[in-house]
Amino acid sequence: MMKEDSMIELSEQQRMMVTEIRKLGESFDAAYWRDLDQKQEFPWEFFRALAEGGWFGITIPEEYGGHGLGMVNAAIVARELARTPGGFSGVMAVHTNMFGLEPIMKYGTHEQKERFLKPIAAGEHMMAVGITEPDAGFDTTKIRTRAVRDGKGYRITGRKTFLSRLKESKNVLLVTRTTPLNEVSKKTKGISLFVANADDPAISATRIPTLCRHTVPSYDVGIDGLWVPEENLIGNEGEGFYHLLNVLNPERISVAAEAIGLGELALNRACAYARERVIFDRAIGTNQAISFPLADGSIRLEAAWLMVLNAAKLYDAGKPCGAQANMAKYLAAEAAYEVSHRAIQTFGGHGYAVDNDVERFWRESRLALIAPISQEMVMNYVAEHVLDLPRSH
Repeated sequence: MMKEDSMIELSEQQRMMVTEIRKLGESFDAAYWRDLDQKQEFPWEFFRALAEGGWFGITIPEEYGGHGLGMVNAAIVARELARTPGGFSGVMAVHTNMFGLEPIMKYGTHEQKERFLKPIAAGEHMMAVGITEPDAGFDTTKIRTRAVRDGKGYRITGRKTFLSRLKESKNVLLVTRTTPLNEVSKKTKGISLFVANADDPAISATRIPTLCRHTVPSYDVGIDGLWVPEENLIGNEGEGFYHLLNVLNPERISVAAEAIGLGELALNRACAYARERVIFDRAIGTNQAISFPLADGSIRLEAAWLMVLNAAKLYDAGKPCGAQANMAKYLAAEAAYEVSHRAIQTFGGHGYAVDNDVERFWRESRLALIAPISQEMVMNYVAEHVLDLPRSH
């Protein structure tokens, strides 16, 4: 580890969380994650250990089995867990259980929160989230998955793609259109959220082969006449787009924190190697061609972490934080990718070898540049909402 974890002073409770989550995370060594990455298997043992340790439901209210902590604490835990050997393979496997489901926490009824949040906080099962569709991309208003009234419920038909952890989950939160796009007065109207059983026969799923995060599968999903009871509608019918908008910032903050943790994991591994690897009778870390890029990476990660904390504090205070959350995600993704790239360069040819792990960190860091929002879409946001420039899309 680096000599200083962060220039930000933590409270006693936060230091305890860091110590304990680090201890648990590091009990699953690099060989464990390397093996699962190659086998492309979900880390159930890791999942159960976090559940038994009471780490799930960080932001879920205590009334529903969680810890009732805010985004600052969630970001601290997310960053620390991503710094342990699992990297993204670990933290993203348990993301939903650790940080909850904001749409349900904010817009669910008391009965829905009891039914859906408590089992997630207890680690009894997971819930997947289905938003993205093959033809809609980032334009959620163009989704085609349709929910039509059918008795005391809705009949859902459509497609989703890159739906993570579907077959590993008990439930799935589906974003649908209850009113067709050509029938609404505004394109953001007519979208609704439903919770369905993930193993319903009306849902078919095929795993998508991916570059990275092999322990957390993503699926291409077909939905053919799935019936969902009306009591599984989350929030108001037709207002789902606005429900989603109000909860995008926490996801961007938490993913930014995870990217920073992953970048620090790669940086720590590179620095350790640079201190130990001797070429031409001296440690390679004495060469500025090695040390300067690593120092630059440390600066980038620390700067991104400050933005994450700023965004998280604003969110916890109930203040607008869209710009800060987007900027945090942008800076964290760029820093993680650059640092993991430099880690491979530090290892040289050995960085190309699977057994040294840095190639996995580099592969995983690439994901942060495109999810949950691409860097280009972040710049669109900043140009329009911060700089007051004309909308480009």
